[in-house]
Amino acid sequence: MEHSYNYLYVLAAVAVMAIVTYIPRMLPLTFMRRKIQNRFIRSFLYYVPYAVLAAMTLPGILYSTANVVSAVTGMAAAIFLAYKKKGLLIVALGAVFVVFVTEQLWAYVPMPL
Repeated sequence: MEHSYNYLYVLAAVAVMAIVTYIPRMLPLTFMRRKIQNRFIRSFLYYVPYAVLAAMTLPGILYSTANVVSAVTGMAAAIFLAYKKKGLLIVALGAVFVVFVTEQLWAYVPMPL
């Protein structure tokens, strides 16, 4: 059975992707042997994972429902419950409940033509 793709090409593509992924992780370890003393850089590096996580999660939250209004209300409910120090299950179920109620109520809102 003959395949339409070349195994050597696929292996080369996987190797290139592995190298490109590995280089940004390896370079800081090889060139920065001592501890970073600058408070600004340390603070910046501390908050990078949170900023990246927010940048990756926010579009998924806003476009995961039928309309943006229910997504924003669900996100607001999740933020409120998390701020009140509720558990992860309560926050998730609360956000789902708010999105469900908003979707049901939004179905009865007359839309302009």
